[in-house]
Amino acid sequence: AFVSDGFGVVHRKQASVYDVAQRLPHAAGALVRLEVESLRRATDDPERPYVVVLGGSKVSDKLGVIANLIEKADKLAIGGGMVFTFLKAQGHEVGRSLLEEDQVETVKGYLAKAAEKGVEIVLPVDVVVADEVSADAEAQVVAADAIPADKMGLDIGPRSRELFREAILGARTIAWNGPVGVFEIPAFAEGTRAVAQALVDSEGFSIVGGGDSAAAVRKLGFDEAAFGHISTGGGASLEFLEGKTLPGIAVLED
Repeated sequence: AFVSDGFGVVHRKQASVYDVAQRLPHAAGALVRLEVESLRRATDDPERPYVVVLGGSKVSDKLGVIANLIEKADKLAIGGGMVFTFLKAQGHEVGRSLLEEDQVETVKGYLAKAAEKGVEIVLPVDVVVADEVSADAEAQVVAADAIPADKMGLDIGPRSRELFREAILGARTIAWNGPVGVFEIPAFAEGTRAVAQALVDSEGFSIVGGGDSAAAVRKLGFDEAAFGHISTGGGASLEFLEGKTLPGIAVLED
């Protein structure tokens, strides 16, 4: 018999994940079942309001997720390096912040689609900026529409933390994928800490997905048991949120 219990690879059609299950009696292990059951609470028929917090470096890493969630979520809160492409799409100066110029038009389309669907996009109203990504850099808070041309945004600011917290506390289902700042450096970790704390304080069901989010929870000292579910899936959990069919799951359900 074949038991699949590694969710992190079920999005790959590999021999050890897919072909073996076609040739032997097969079943999902406890970890895979827990992952699927938890993620389906945020994809099949989520208890509403359903809020998703997306962070991480690049919009291009999450294009499919954003497109899918505009059809499903009630609110999307955007942080991390990817937010600067959103701010640029709104016509704001982003200085030397991480920016994907080739995704600006795509993001404009997402903003328009969200408005059409009645999905609220929560973007930072203030940003923590510095000259460089360094523990020695002098951090300052500026308005999100007034980032100095010689600075880079490295975290969401205090007013934005409150906005994100308010969105999370008002939700019955929350999915979080990607830190909203450079959490490895204390000066730029407070946004990610605030998101994690809001999930802990929420009465809704929370899912922490993606390796960086899980790492942030651990590094910042949170009790993992305080969250509804911490995914071990990484790319697999992201593709699940995209609405993709995962070969390693499909073959077990066949």
